[in-house]
Amino acid sequence: MLCFEGIFYGAAAVYVGGKNRGCSQPNLTASWVKSVSSTGWRLIPLYVGAQPRCRTSSNPEKLATSTAASLGATGATGATDATDATDATDAADAVAKASALGMRAGSPIYLDMESYDITDKSCNDAVLTYVRAFDKTLHAKTYRAGYYGFRSSSAKAIADATDRTDLPGHLWYALWDKQNTTTADRPFAADRWTNHSRAHQYMVNSKETRGGCTITVDRDAWDAPVAITG
Repeated sequence: MLCFEGIFYGAAAVYVGGKNRGCSQPNLTASWVKSVSSTGWRLIPLYVGAQPRCRTSSNPEKLATSTAASLGATGATGATDATDATDATDAADAVAKASALGMRAGSPIYLDMESYDITDKSCNDAVLTYVRAFDKTLHAKTYRAGYYGFRSSSAKAIADATDRTDLPGHLWYALWDKQNTTTADRPFAADRWTNHSRAHQYMVNSKETRGGCTITVDRDAWDAPVAITG
């Protein structure tokens, strides 16, 4: 990381938690956050929460229609069943993990929702219920609600939702068109996610050598909040 200091990049996304996080992050500690923040790096917290049941994967935590309805009891629109609070647990866990790393209240937490079949209405409705409840819990704990998803599926579901209640205030969309912009290729309505609330993942698996280090990176154009540290 340090050999990239001051060279092209200014921020790094870090996976702070979630049952569906791809691997453990033993080097992601409060002391590491403090160290890299002191050198000028900005950090973007990602949380890999429950994933859609219609997603073809082996994610250990998945949303079902019945689960999502009960999860939404913490505040999502239309839910009445209060038998399960996993989404509040996910959101509370996300806040606890971010806070323990030194990412203070006011920081965004970006919920990572991978690609799924948004034409499956029951599956899509479950995702929206889960996202609303997750976001409402973040807001109650004075953290900002962000969201990472794909232009053709998970981000599109958020962008196209007619009910905007408790949807993420900051959208990070994956559109791998190699265009370093959050405006020129904007795939969604121009009047949404304005005022520095957009990010665009425009390239993935780019092998780059800078400052003597060679790494594989995903590139993002960024005009959205980052973690408050220090």
